[in-house]
Amino acid sequence: MRQNMTQNLSSADRARERLANLSRRRFLKGVSACIALPAFESLLKGSASAAAAQTAGQVAVTSTGAPLRTAFVYFPNGAIPANFWPTGEGKDYVLNKTMEPMAALREKMQVYGGLDQVNATPGPDGAGDHARASGSFLTSVRVKKTAGADIHAPISIDQVMANPIGRATRFPSLEFSCDAVRRSGNCDSGYSCAYQYNLSWQSPTAPVPPEPNPRFLFERLFGTGDHGQRQLAMKMRQAQQKSILDFVMDDARSVDAQMGSRDQQKLDEYLTSIREIEKRIQESERFGDSPDPDVATPSGIPPAFADYIQLMFDMLVLSFQTDSTRVATFLLANEGSNRPFPEIGISEGHHDCTHHQNNPDKIAKVCQVDLFYAQQFGKFLAKMESLKDIDGKSLLHNSMIIYGSGNSDGNRHTHVNLPLIMAGAGGGTLQTGRYAKFGGTPMANLFLTMADRMGVPKLDRFGDSTGRLTDI
Repeated sequence: MRQNMTQNLSSADRARERLANLSRRRFLKGVSACIALPAFESLLKGSASAAAAQTAGQVAVTSTGAPLRTAFVYFPNGAIPANFWPTGEGKDYVLNKTMEPMAALREKMQVYGGLDQVNATPGPDGAGDHARASGSFLTSVRVKKTAGADIHAPISIDQVMANPIGRATRFPSLEFSCDAVRRSGNCDSGYSCAYQYNLSWQSPTAPVPPEPNPRFLFERLFGTGDHGQRQLAMKMRQAQQKSILDFVMDDARSVDAQMGSRDQQKLDEYLTSIREIEKRIQESERFGDSPDPDVATPSGIPPAFADYIQLMFDMLVLSFQTDSTRVATFLLANEGSNRPFPEIGISEGHHDCTHHQNNPDKIAKVCQVDLFYAQQFGKFLAKMESLKDIDGKSLLHNSMIIYGSGNSDGNRHTHVNLPLIMAGAGGGTLQTGRYAKFGGTPMANLFLTMADRMGVPKLDRFGDSTGRLTDI
């Protein structure tokens, strides 16, 4: 009983902390809607809330006081090495074909070579490389081989970060996906589907399921109340054919009156972006359920995969822009995904093509898919770079965005020298614009260094780490 009372008090203290942090931010409020605002100079300058806003949470904050954000974006099945890896090294590197969509942001990122997840290799467990690839990607341990309920994958690095950081934001972390959500069943040679369809783990037996439904994610970001209340409010708005912005316009006009002309323009652009996202969701919902019974996706998603990915990326940008969260994961598709890509002329499944056995036609098709995913990520980075943060820097500057896969060469199922990019300057603490090679180093060493920058109380070890990655 005493232990339960202590836990309850601790929960109450955490709730009070969360409310105190929320009070430092400005929201547009109305019936069934609560829209967080980005930081506006007019609302912060010369007020006590300015200092509070810049130091909220005392974690995940840059030297200028702006929030520091971290996201992990995962693409499946590895990449064709010959097209992925740059030529040259250090500052003199040249992007290869797969990463050409990011050429304009070359100086805003680093390419990391020689980082491994050796716990994804077969070892005594035999087949199941896809499950191990995604299962170990953010945990850096060997997941338990089971298709039953006794799954086991230790806490992932995003949740290690979210635990101390989460009290400073509305959402401790957000999890995105453009794939189905599965937590049970046998998906890969005796491994549970939970390992392939979840990147984030809050405990060894509890993955944090990502949200694949754009409407549900939108309602979570901008609606009020619990899931059931948000559902009722959504149905009410749909019946009345109203936008979520209709319910906050009185508050928006009040805020607008307090702003200078530059911030008024920024507010208008921000609300316009919300409305555009809402319209895209409404347009997609006209198509109803997926017409393909073999594709287990939620209703109301854009029929074009690229549009689906960009819609989810845009909501990730909004969640960072409004400091609604500072930690996120995005599973573009499950590891082992066999999705075809008819929009780029590929009818075969992605996974099938990755087992190319040096067939030039299949290699070319995998390269096209690799390029497709890189194009989507490049658009996301460009948007992050275009938006200004509270300190005048870009959102991308004040972020650490990992883009990578737990498979290296999909044809051979290798898990060393993983294809990895770190985008963003970490608030000015990262050496951007270079290709760095680390020669067989655990990826967990990178995670330790990232956790330090996010203000996580110092970790002695994570997964199979052997130390910190100092040269980043």
